This record gives sequence, C-alpha cells and structure tokens, in this order.
Amino acid sequence: MLEEQTEHHLYNTMHIHLISIGGAIMHNLAICLAKKGHKITGSDDEIFEPSLSRLKKHNLLPNYIGYNPDIINKSIDLVILGMHAKNDNPELQKALSLKIPVVSFPEFIVQQSLNKKRIVISGSHGKTTITSMVMHVLKKERIKFDYLVGAELEGFDTTVDFFEDSQIAIYEGDEYLASAIDTRPKFHIYKPHIGVINGISWDHANVFPDFNIYKKQFADFLDNIIDNGYVIYNENDNNVKEIINKTSKNIIKIPYKEHPHKYFDKKCYLTTKNDKYPLNIFGSHNMINISAAFEVCKLLGISEESFYNHISTFKGAQKRLQLVATSKTKNLFFDFAHSPSKLKATIKAVKELYPDYILIAIFELYTYSSLNKDFLPEYNNSMQDADFPIIFYLSKNHLKKNLEPFSIDFIKQSFNDTRLKVITDKEEIINFIKSFKNKNKINMLLMSSGNFDKLDINKIITELELNKITKN
Repeated sequence: MLEEQTEHHLYNTMHIHLISIGGAIMHNLAICLAKKGHKITGSDDEIFEPSLSRLKKHNLLPNYIGYNPDIINKSIDLVILGMHAKNDNPELQKALSLKIPVVSFPEFIVQQSLNKKRIVISGSHGKTTITSMVMHVLKKERIKFDYLVGAELEGFDTTVDFFEDSQIAIYEGDEYLASAIDTRPKFHIYKPHIGVINGISWDHANVFPDFNIYKKQFADFLDNIIDNGYVIYNENDNNVKEIINKTSKNIIKIPYKEHPHKYFDKKCYLTTKNDKYPLNIFGSHNMINISAAFEVCKLLGISEESFYNHISTFKGAQKRLQLVATSKTKNLFFDFAHSPSKLKATIKAVKELYPDYILIAIFELYTYSSLNKDFLPEYNNSMQDADFPIIFYLSKNHLKKNLEPFSIDFIKQSFNDTRLKVITDKEEIINFIKSFKNKNKINMLLMSSGNFDKLDINKIITELELNKITKN
C-alpha cells in the first residue's frame, strides 16, 4: 500500500501515470496533480467529452488511444489505476512486474488525509448533492478542505483536490468497486470519522446480484467508521434504519428527515421557526439532502444561521436536476438519474414545483442495471408522475455491456405503465418534443448517465425557442 510512499513523496514532485485517465474522476485527478507540479502521464482506450477537451486544455491528453506497456518504466514513481481498466491491462501488468507501486484512486485519495477529519457521504441517491452542499458551505466559510465529488460544482476547478494544510476531507462515498486489483467498494476504503447514509435502494446489479448483498455493503460501511465517530442517517428510509438498528459498532447515531419547506410562485423556501430562506433547488429529495448536509456542517462547527444563509446560494451540482434552458412557459431540465429511486424522486420534484405544467420525462436505458433483464422490473411504476413517460432505448447499448437485448413489449411490461412510449432513435426525441412547440406550460426532463446517443440538446432549445442557461 501507499502509506510509506505517501509520507515521503506527497509534496515532492513525482512522475504519476494514470491508467484509464479519461474517466470522470481520473481526468480531474490528473489535472489536480499536474497543477501541484507532478509529472503526469496517462492512457485510455476511449476518451469522451468533457474529459477529452479538459485533458487537452491542460496538455494531458495521451498522444494515442489505447494501452502501451512500452511506456511503463522505472522512471514512474506511482501508477493510479482507474476502475474501468481490466485486470489484464498490459500497462498494469508491466507496472506490477517492475514492482512500481499501483493503487486505486480512492486508496490514493485517502492516503492524503491520514491525519485529517474524514467525512464520507454515502447512499444509493443524493450523495453527490449532499457532498456538494457541504463543500459549498465550507467554501463560503473560507475553511480549507480536501474533497472528492462526482460532479462539477460552481466555484471548484476540479472534482477532486487536497491540500497540505487542510484539516478536513469530505468524500463522496461510491459503493462501486475501486479497481480491478482492489475489489473493495470505494466507500469502504475511506474510514470516516463522520459517515452519512442517505438511502439504500438496489443499484449496481452487475456487482451486487441481489439486494441483500448490496445492502450488506452499507452495513460494512458502518463497521468502517472510526470508533466513537458519527453516522448521520435518513430515519425515513426503512433499509437504512434496519442496518442502523442492527449495528454493534461504537458510533454516535444522528437521524435526519426531510427539512420543512414551502413552495410559492414556482420557488422553494426552507422554513425554520423564525425565518424562511429562498432556494435555487427544489424537490422533497433535495430537502432530505439539505438536512443531511445541515447535520454534517453542525458537527464541523458551522452555525445554523451561517448554514441557512450559505445554502440559499447553492445552485446545485452539474446534471443534478439542472435547468438547461427556459422560456416564459417552458423549461428543459437534465438529470443524472438512472436508478429507479432516482427516477421517482426527480420526476416527483419537477411535478411538485410545477403541478400545473405538463411533464415530458425521457429516460435513457444506459447503465448495466437498466439494461439487465432481471433488474428492469425494479423500475415498476417509477415514471407514474410524468404526464408523458418516455424510454429511449438502443439495443446496441446491450452489446457494449455483453447483455442480451430485450423487446419493447418487455420494457413496457417492466415499467408497468400503459402510457409508456419507447423511442429508439434520437431524432424521434426531437420530433416528439417539437410537437409541443405551440403549447404552454411544458416541462421537459431528460434523465440519463449517458448522452442519448450524442443527442444535440441545442436542437431542442432552438426548435422550442428557449433561452439557454449559462454558468455565472
């Protein structure tokens, strides 16, 4: 492991090679390390946007696509292995044969915070948003901290960073496996002083073949919290409560639930005993997320008044119920939602804020779980709050994941919604949405962890005469 190497090398210049540098976190880590003065090289067998442009901007884009063991030599001090690299990766095998230290990125990250207070946000849904909320508040308080988060956030150049003089580290705790040679769930590696569990609903069916196996990962997460540490948990999630009640770990348990709030004139307000605070986000799921962030910040010494003032300026993480374009009578949202629980929460949130608007909800079957014939029935009734529930399905996505394609009838049967429309061509999406051009009070919600077969969202924006939302 990296402990001795870290103590000696962390703030001395190293040559670090990243295998699978094109990943969402890996390319951010490459940029972060390069800015700190390290020599960074990397490789990948495919690199998509936005990783491609960002690596190119920082002169970190590999000269070719693919893996070449000839570039691995003793001049490399450390190899960081991304989760998408396979065990037989030729560069990995060469590094191991030369006895070059090889670590997964979560192992590398945690080694930078051995003497810091670690906060890890976990859960099947909401962990990116909660992590982002805490980061936002800490930045407003001018507190320096290490971080790892799964989405771009306004005010932060990268999604990962660490500092020699910081006292706090906040990590989004993903339950997916760390790497081909480190098959621990990532959130088991961080060993937090403060852990959060926001909700448990089956996900990652390719790794956790049934719900009980999946749920056990969160019970093990509790066991990894430092003795006398804290677990902050969603008391209204029965699966979370079950593992909390069963644990024998010596930790302090802090429950939370949905924060009181009100809607007025298409705006959401947090309510307290003495005041109300306007928000830039909305939805019951986000009110739960806010409560989790509030409890974390209290443990970090942030006052209630400061928290509420800062959270009212939080604009959300990228692709988390993000308003992409708008007009007086129409809105276009994009959300990363891909699991059944995320789908339900996102659709419900839009319908809560805009009860008098027609909601067109389009969900792409893209992840392994959503393309798994055994898992798809978990989506039963997950789109019932949408006025027009639509599935975007490409059979070629099955081939990428070595899964058996299924029929359109099976999709409709699994979602258990007679209104469901299945679209198999991205141009059909544009044509369907165009049919609402001359109607008012329309919300369009695109949900995917993919890109709808490289759908040009600008076409929708132009056709509907919407105004694109730009970053400040």
